Amino acid sequence: MSNNSSTKNRGIFLLPNLLTTAGLFSGFFAIVASMNNQFESAAIAIFIAMVFDGLDGRVARMTNTQSDFGAEYDSMADIVSFGMAPALVMYNWALSDLGKFGWLAAFIFVAGGALRLARFNTNLGSSDKRFFQGLAIPSAAAIVSGLVWVGSKYEVDPNSISYLAAIVTICAGLLMVSNFRYHSFKDVDWRGRVSFVVILAVVLAFVVVATEPSLVLFTIFFLYALSGPILTIRSVNRLELKHVVGDTDEDCDDEVEKKEDESAKKQHSEDETTKSD
Repeated sequence: MSNNSSTKNRGIFLLPNLLTTAGLFSGFFAIVASMNNQFESAAIAIFIAMVFDGLDGRVARMTNTQSDFGAEYDSMADIVSFGMAPALVMYNWALSDLGKFGWLAAFIFVAGGALRLARFNTNLGSSDKRFFQGLAIPSAAAIVSGLVWVGSKYEVDPNSISYLAAIVTICAGLLMVSNFRYHSFKDVDWRGRVSFVVILAVVLAFVVVATEPSLVLFTIFFLYALSGPILTIRSVNRLELKHVVGDTDEDCDDEVEKKEDESAKKQHSEDETTKSD
């Protein structure tokens, strides 16, 4: 009986991990498409990966199928779909002719995404749920891939904006590891009742996006990226280095508390061992 229970616990929940795999597939497809000069398809694939990334966690919570495996798998898929894929798509589109500066700009974006995910996972239990610390990696990916989508849609010569593309890529990578506060919208009650006007506004929003999806989506995420520095500057009396980058006082306090908890647990374990002896 115990062996059957152990085998069942080692299983993997299908639905949320299936959605994560779909997002991973979309990111990998974007890389392959960019290698074949299909940049518009590559950019759209990254946005499709964002949809799957938004669904897998919510589906897991709704169906009570959260797991440590799912969380780790989601992070691995994110670094491919929103780290490697946007960087390589942008590199193949506009940065390859810049030589070393081009691939270093792409690398800064990938490294920033990896650091952003690592920091998010380690601060998951202590951070304020209402705000993100630094630009979330899907949003940064939307800016980079959105620029490629707009450029491909309107037949912009990538060589004419190669340095601008590099600057956008570098800034997106740096914003991910910054301390700027971004609204997470996790405090929105999606199950609550809303007025008819709200539903009408949602319908109009879909219509606006459908008219020019590349330009509208790029503009939305670009403005969202600007909202972080603006929100941070307005929320402090005097802007300091710790508000932009580095460890904040809250991070240091959390680290001290964690070390104190670990020391207390270790001391308690040693005391229990001494009593048993």
